[in-house]
Amino acid sequence: MKVTARIMEIILGLIFLGAGINGYFVLFGLEPFAPTSPAAMEFLGDGYLLALEKGIEIVAGIMLIIRRYIPLILVVLAGIVINILAFHLFVDAELLVLAIVLVVLEGFLAWYYRESYKGLLVSRPEGK
Repeated sequence: MKVTARIMEIILGLIFLGAGINGYFVLFGLEPFAPTSPAAMEFLGDGYLLALEKGIEIVAGIMLIIRRYIPLILVVLAGIVINILAFHLFVDAELLVLAIVLVVLEGFLAWYYRESYKGLLVSRPEGK
């Protein structure tokens, strides 16, 4: 199980690192090296939103690859992954398979690190 989780961390990290770098290619007016969704690029525009999301993706990808703060990174990526899935379900189904892969990887890793999230699910912290 440990090896499987590590492989999934690397795959998820590479996907987000690649997507982040690819987004900066678009931001700087260069030809992207991987397919992008024209509808997503139109939605994100070429301003701060694209830079912010792609910056988070690059940092998260690096952190997953070097295996630092993985539970925190998974929490940060959860909202992005859900939005990617919703976007490809309802707006542009071209990259839906990749969105489903992201959900599976994120879901497995969140389950694998479930012990790390117990403190977040406490309704009333003791002594506070």
